[in-house]
Amino acid sequence: MIDLHDGWQLAEAPTGLDGAALTALPAEAWLPAAVPGTAHGALLAAGRIPDPFYGRNELDVRWVAERRWAWRLAFDAGELAPREELVFDGLDTYCTVWLNGERLLQSDNMFVPQRVDVRSRLKPGRNELLLCFEPALAEARKVEAVHGKRALWNGDSARLHARKAQYHFGWDWGPELITCGPWRPVRRCSGAARIADLQSRSTVDVAGRTATLQVAAQIDGAGTRCAFELRDAQGRCVAAQDVPAGGAASATLAVADAELWWPRGLGAQPLYTLVARLLDDAGRVLAEDSRRIGLRQLRLVQEPVAGEAGLSFHFEVNGQALFAGGANWIPDDNLLERITPARYRERVAQAAAAHMNMLRVWGGGIYEHEAFYEACDELGILVWQDFMFACGIYPANDAFLASVRAEAEAAVKRLRHHACLALWCGNNEDYMIAESQGLAGPGVPAERFEARAIYEGLLPEVCAALDPDRAYWPGSPFTPSDTPGAEAKSSDATVGDRHSWEVWHQQMLPYQQYGDVQARFVSEFGMQSHPSLALFEQVLPEEERFPESRTVQWHNKAGSAAGPDGHRRLAVYLADNLRVGATLADHVYATQFVQAEAMRVAYQDFRRRWQRPGARAVSGALVWQLNDCWPVTSWALIDSAGTVKPAWHAVRRALAPLAVAVRLEAGQARLAAMNGSLQPLETMLQLRVFAMDGRQLVAASVAQPVPAGCSVEVTQALPAFDEPVVAELCALDAHGQELARDCAWTEPFKFYRLGGARIEVAVDGQALLLRSDRPVKGLWLAGNGLRPADNFIDLVPGATRRIGCEIALPAFIEVVAVDHAARRIDLVDRGGALRVE
Repeated sequence: MIDLHDGWQLAEAPTGLDGAALTALPAEAWLPAAVPGTAHGALLAAGRIPDPFYGRNELDVRWVAERRWAWRLAFDAGELAPREELVFDGLDTYCTVWLNGERLLQSDNMFVPQRVDVRSRLKPGRNELLLCFEPALAEARKVEAVHGKRALWNGDSARLHARKAQYHFGWDWGPELITCGPWRPVRRCSGAARIADLQSRSTVDVAGRTATLQVAAQIDGAGTRCAFELRDAQGRCVAAQDVPAGGAASATLAVADAELWWPRGLGAQPLYTLVARLLDDAGRVLAEDSRRIGLRQLRLVQEPVAGEAGLSFHFEVNGQALFAGGANWIPDDNLLERITPARYRERVAQAAAAHMNMLRVWGGGIYEHEAFYEACDELGILVWQDFMFACGIYPANDAFLASVRAEAEAAVKRLRHHACLALWCGNNEDYMIAESQGLAGPGVPAERFEARAIYEGLLPEVCAALDPDRAYWPGSPFTPSDTPGAEAKSSDATVGDRHSWEVWHQQMLPYQQYGDVQARFVSEFGMQSHPSLALFEQVLPEEERFPESRTVQWHNKAGSAAGPDGHRRLAVYLADNLRVGATLADHVYATQFVQAEAMRVAYQDFRRRWQRPGARAVSGALVWQLNDCWPVTSWALIDSAGTVKPAWHAVRRALAPLAVAVRLEAGQARLAAMNGSLQPLETMLQLRVFAMDGRQLVAASVAQPVPAGCSVEVTQALPAFDEPVVAELCALDAHGQELARDCAWTEPFKFYRLGGARIEVAVDGQALLLRSDRPVKGLWLAGNGLRPADNFIDLVPGATRRIGCEIALPAFIEVVAVDHAARRIDLVDRGGALRVE
């Protein structure tokens, strides 16, 4: 396999010119172009367009999506092999390909790889490859003119007819950047034969620690034998079989002393390597392919919930039920060629560091790069994989169905070997929009929602044929119509999964009411915030760096049927909870504060209902969203520069192997301890209540065992308080060491002045020591390169908090908290405490 990535050029392709006429464009018309790449990326690299992410440049580059663009490559083929193929792993989207002036193919689906036999067309010497991409929106509108406009949320309605990443047409967190180009590798495949497909299905005996693999290879070309080999994580061969080969070969491999793959937090993630080699009579290797696989049992469990209606919706791995805490994943950039394997690894590692064990690949993006799934395999992150349909009433005509079938088959074959892959899901919110249009719901004939042919017919058929051991779910959210007692609407909280958007969207409930919008599996919920101040300032012109500027609002795409209103919703949540200063820095901190508090409440209130077996009332919480594709005010926990927000720390604490939560109620405190490990824990729950001036009002302790893999709740009586208070709950081990911590405050914060505390900051090696004489809310530590192990911290009088840092401490840090203005602290004097008034 030879990558054809170097030496490409890009030119605008005038209407009416094709093939040889395009290659004859003058030399000055052509620019260097990267492959994989996009027209936007090439023009940006050449200085022909401004940075689309800066200011409102999005408007100034829209012309790029309105033009035709041609890529050309001259290459020397050298000596030709018996078999010669050109492989295009991804063409975005409406593309015609010529080789030496002869048309090879036309493609209209960016998710379908193309493979063409070129043995009779390739020349031993110089060859020229030409790709021409039509403007995607214009082409989609031609199809829409035939099949009609359809309802949708986000973007242009024509996108529903285009098999292209839907977020490219604009979303409520992303710009309109309608890219085109060879977005995935272009390769030449030469040789006598190839292994066209390699599949393995495993049966695992967890108790006996054995596994049986059924392996199969599809073969193109000559070959007499196929040798299968399974290697363990150390590279040792643990099973092998040599079988005759024709057009296909299959074998059974038995594995003794199998090392099981576990999700993060439940065990290790050993990966085996399955190798298939096609051999000739002399034992020479004609072709080879391999897959990294994990040995595990995984199933989706739906069973009765004690004392409640409906059914659970939880995942079980190797017989162990788990609470799926994680996030939704969107493409990490609008220019997909910029997402390197290292960047994928960094983002997935950030999810893992927040104790997440599941990411949902959302249906308006792409089937992600192999590097994403490899990182999830290695780090123990389960993947909920949507098919690429989102927020629309999609067509189901014959041509569309044929394209979708090819797309689904390609995606399933490419991804099915990954241990991380937990679920195939038909779409994102398409049942919701169908219900809003009267096309689905109780009493509505099924044929009114024609895309059911995709979600309940075509896609489950493909999955059953190509990946029968993995669960398929028709949509997110989805409620099966045959569930006893269920509403048969996607908003049903007692069965299936649900998107709980009553907070932020819909009624705009206070985030303190997340406990009222629980569901069996909450696959979307969220609260907006600004990106980091440093990133914001990089993309805002200096004269626009204030909270109400036009450009600040431009970088908030959230809206409703009435139009963009994200800035208004954000202002409501700020006004309900905090007093906010006038500067952009004040607003960045305030929005991130509200988001972090919302996430603390949500994850705690969802996770505390993951209780004993048979009482799994809530079994998953996937926040919208983990990451961003550009600098934007959004629901992301990590901005597009890779900077974690305070909410990331709130989620990390709430999803820790042992987490605690405290809620102040009339006459009592409700205490929860949540154990995600496989071992039962004996804890001492210590509750202390303080007045805002630092006086300790209550101290109580209760011994509380926490069984493995579940949550428990107790209450502690409290006196009536006639002043605002803060309650601190700590879980201690037998030696009095803190295992987990949470704080609850009398709210809303805007009613009280929380400043005036003396905060002492001392340095101890590569750690900061923090003390305060009064309660401090939302202490945020920042600095040049500072990477604290914990942040967005609440302090109460008494104990010193020790915050380790992943790298050496910088020369200074910046400290800000509620009612404490941002303050720079010089750390040069490392011998004594430095005080922040």
